[in-house]
Amino acid sequence: MPPRLPSVPPSSAVERAARGWLNHLDVERGVAANTLKSYRRDLARYAAYLAAKGVNDPASITEAHVSDFLATLREGTTDHPPLAASSAARTLVAVRGFHRFLVLEGDLPTDPASAVSPPQPPARLPKAISIEDVERLLEAASLGDTPAALRDRALLEVLYGTGARISEAVGLDVDDIDTEEGVVRLFGKGSKERIVPLGSYAAQAIGAYLVRGRPTFAVKGKGTPAVFLNQRGSRLSRQSAWSVMRAAAERADLGGHLSPHTLRHSFATHLLDGGADVRVVQELLGHASVTTTQIYTLVTVQRLREVYAQSHPRAR
Repeated sequence: MPPRLPSVPPSSAVERAARGWLNHLDVERGVAANTLKSYRRDLARYAAYLAAKGVNDPASITEAHVSDFLATLREGTTDHPPLAASSAARTLVAVRGFHRFLVLEGDLPTDPASAVSPPQPPARLPKAISIEDVERLLEAASLGDTPAALRDRALLEVLYGTGARISEAVGLDVDDIDTEEGVVRLFGKGSKERIVPLGSYAAQAIGAYLVRGRPTFAVKGKGTPAVFLNQRGSRLSRQSAWSVMRAAAERADLGGHLSPHTLRHSFATHLLDGGADVRVVQELLGHASVTTTQIYTLVTVQRLREVYAQSHPRAR
């Protein structure tokens, strides 16, 4: 049974110090009212915890107190249910801000919360779809031979064929694509440039669009170098690209949960399933750290477990 915190009123010294920090945030920093309300609630719980431990002065708070308070948040008490990692981390933000303020004001010589790390939320596995579903999606994007259909097919082929972010795809200029060499130049976060293979299907779709689709849009515009254009001849927006994806997903009967990023996730997952090295996938995705890319390996391991559970006679 979870422990019950004694019903002890918060130490007046801790409470006064907390009130001073909240006033500072309100008057001098102009923090939003909802944020102040959350911080006030978090610090009230912190003050009650300290009072129950017999801590009556901010100067008596140690790193062990802060760590134990965080553990209490995660485990819960009879008065409070356990908090999720994200909620506990938000509460710790208030506690750390409070102590940092006291140090800056000269009320404390050291910060007992500075070395306490917030809990890490569980990694969210990227959502990928099967190769068969990708093919259905791409087919649904190219119904007919209109300029819009050619553009939509080319856009989705580029997203899946290169693993590009949606902002990178709609940011493409004509000079960034070399269909003969089968490569595309993408500009990622921080304008970091990378050269990515285009793939034959994407190259064919882009080639068809540039010849038979883009000129129809371009004559209505003002000479933009953008690859993907809207009906007015301007660069296609991210919102319009999302609409293209949603419409294709609905026509393919894949539901409304898909986004352009789904194709990026599928690109990475299918490469790893096919035996690609994780560091090669890192370069293709434009990740600064391989740690970011490694989350996709969890997806493939999960898939292996599912196949094993369904197929091996000794799995169950």
